[in-house]
Amino acid sequence: MFEDDEDDGPSAQTKAKTNQTELTVSELSAAVKRTVEDRFGLVRVRAEIGRVSRPRSGHIYLSLKDDKAVIDGVMWKGVASRLSIQPEEGLEVVVTGKLTTFPGQSKYQIVIDKMEPAGAGALMAMLEARRKALTAEGLFDTERKRAIPSLPQVIGVVTSPSGAVIRDILHRLSERFPCHVLVWPVAVQGEKCAAEVAAAIHGFDAIAAGGPIPRPDVLIVARGGGSLEDLWGFNEEIVVRAAAECSIPLISAVGHETDTTLIDHAADLRAPTPTGAAEKAVPVRADLIAQVDTLSARRLRAMQRSLRDARERVVQSARVLPKPEALLAEKRQQLDLAVERLPRGPASVVREKTQALRLTADRLPRAFAARMEQTKSALAASRASLRPVSLQARIREAQGSSQAQAKRLHAAAPRIAMRKRDGLNALTRTLNSLSYLRVLDRGYAVVRGDDGKIIADAATIAAGDSLSIEFKERKTVAATAGEGTPAPFAKKRKAKTAAKLKPTPPEQTDLFGE
Repeated sequence: MFEDDEDDGPSAQTKAKTNQTELTVSELSAAVKRTVEDRFGLVRVRAEIGRVSRPRSGHIYLSLKDDKAVIDGVMWKGVASRLSIQPEEGLEVVVTGKLTTFPGQSKYQIVIDKMEPAGAGALMAMLEARRKALTAEGLFDTERKRAIPSLPQVIGVVTSPSGAVIRDILHRLSERFPCHVLVWPVAVQGEKCAAEVAAAIHGFDAIAAGGPIPRPDVLIVARGGGSLEDLWGFNEEIVVRAAAECSIPLISAVGHETDTTLIDHAADLRAPTPTGAAEKAVPVRADLIAQVDTLSARRLRAMQRSLRDARERVVQSARVLPKPEALLAEKRQQLDLAVERLPRGPASVVREKTQALRLTADRLPRAFAARMEQTKSALAASRASLRPVSLQARIREAQGSSQAQAKRLHAAAPRIAMRKRDGLNALTRTLNSLSYLRVLDRGYAVVRGDDGKIIADAATIAAGDSLSIEFKERKTVAATAGEGTPAPFAKKRKAKTAAKLKPTPPEQTDLFGE
């Protein structure tokens, strides 16, 4: 019995433990998932958006937080494309969805089906912050705005093609001033709104002038009224920058008169309604016709007044002008007198010319005879001046001239010779004063080698060299370096002359003696 008691105790405990069902991790996670989804199948949470992630799949992952807790949220691609506002960090929102778990990371999250701002205050705060940032960049400066053309030929409209806005615009344009209208269909609400509106503005601006599609002269961006969330696409930065960069004048007509979006600040002109935009884009045709009629009437009255003034000036000028009859009377009288004198004119001219010709004929013989007498007198004077000269007289004149020149030459020759002699003597004196012979006269001698060059340094003389020594009075003796008394050399002198050579002065020693 003791052994049975020991066996019953442990087996009972084991059975008690194995009564609980064993679950795998996947089973437990699936059970938790079902429990959470059944209990929180639909929740509505107010929170502040934290971290936002947008992978390439198109889904949006974000975190929702308050001051004490954080929960993850996910929006699938289809839901994200229908959002009216884009989730941004720090934005307070109200999300609707169901709570579920993600077994792969052992966490729970909200699958968001709808997102809306927590209130107008949050959106207005975001709108104000964006407005200040864009204002600081200068996108809303008044200097950037351009004037709207007074008579546009083509108008581009960016709006929804199926709404009442485009019908109102077309109707008002046809009433006021029919023109060519180009419509660029876009979504005016939701996720695609901002991108499509910005693309439409850039598309109209890229149309080249003169192409197959006419370039608009003015653009209208229009949408009907709605809540702040509905109009939020026109507050997006890409739309505002597109409106500011557009080179075509742009009119913003988004919402009703009380609605204000950021595109209104960037546009060149804001209209309170889409219908008002059409009224601002074109004038009233009837008013233009009336204005043209008024201008035509004014022009006609101005032309009539100008003609009347000109007519009065002509009449006044005609009063002070003389009559044509008075101006022509004197000239007519002069013409009559000339006509009367005309027959007598040729006869008198002929008589005058005949008389002048006769006078000329009478003076011609007398003038010719006087000219002949003058010529004869000049010829006689020339003949008288030409006296005959004989050959002997010419010879005598030449001889006299030659004798005179000979006398002058004999008189000048001594003077010329004396001048030449004086010049020669002066040159001789100069040569003598500069000649080295004057140095020899003072007791010096010139030593030359066998090549005739002067030896100025004794160190250049070697034993056995032939030397010649020149003394005063051009006396030259020959010597050999290293020998005794030099022998007579150079010129062959007569014995008598050699005998008369003076002995070497006692004060002058032998140059080559030891």
